[in-house]
Amino acid sequence: MDTPTTSRTTAAYFLQAAIAFGVSLLGLVGGILFLPLDSWQRLFLGMTALFLVTSSFTLAKVIRDQQEAATIRVRLDEARLEKLIAEYNPFSAS
Repeated sequence: MDTPTTSRTTAAYFLQAAIAFGVSLLGLVGGILFLPLDSWQRLFLGMTALFLVTSSFTLAKVIRDQQEAATIRVRLDEARLEKLIAEYNPFSAS
């Protein structure tokens, strides 16, 4: 049985993703600042943008964690750990 290799992102891909995130965030902030709005409307859009960015990071982390938990390697490690815990019982009479 082959162990699945983890895919590593290249430095160029990471840089492209970081630049795209920065440009889109700057565009959002610039749009909020230069729209002809009252201050309470700007604050509402700013809070909405902040919530959108933070929830996007949370969603990406949850999806990554679910994919990692579904791998066979992780399930085998969990089974080994449960076996070790079951064998080691500090409260047993032996």
